Amino acid sequence: MMITNIAELLKLVLKDEQEYPVSERHAFVNGTNNKFVPYVEKILRDNKSASDSLYVTNANRGLDQFTVFSDGVTAKVNLLERSCTCREFNLVKILCEHAMAALRAKYSDGKGYGNFIYEYASLIYKVENYPIAYSEAINVVLSKVEWTVP
Repeated sequence: MMITNIAELLKLVLKDEQEYPVSERHAFVNGTNNKFVPYVEKILRDNKSASDSLYVTNANRGLDQFTVFSDGVTAKVNLLERSCTCREFNLVKILCEHAMAALRAKYSDGKGYGNFIYEYASLIYKVENYPIAYSEAINVVLSKVEWTVP
């Protein structure tokens, strides 16, 4: 698509980022007050529902190391180190579907484990921490005083 209006171009480029709130707000899912921003809550909900169809084993019994099986894919999850071989949990710091399945197996009741989801996801996505990121100006370029011009 060819766009000549710079404002429309930026709007298209930043479409996903518009999901992140600048001011503090809470989303309600299943009648509970969520701790994370709405976009992260959606990711967590999607991963939680996807994890319901995965098979989990814990060969080490008692340790936080799990093997998760899905359609021809095997993932190793370590909840203590907050890592998964799919690398999503490691990089984004949000529970992937494999980590959700491992968490469900660890707390084995299938319902109450949802409270532990917030303990394993990064605090940078918490509603109360998000506005702090915007409390100061973000300067990518140094101020003119610090420029070195030949």
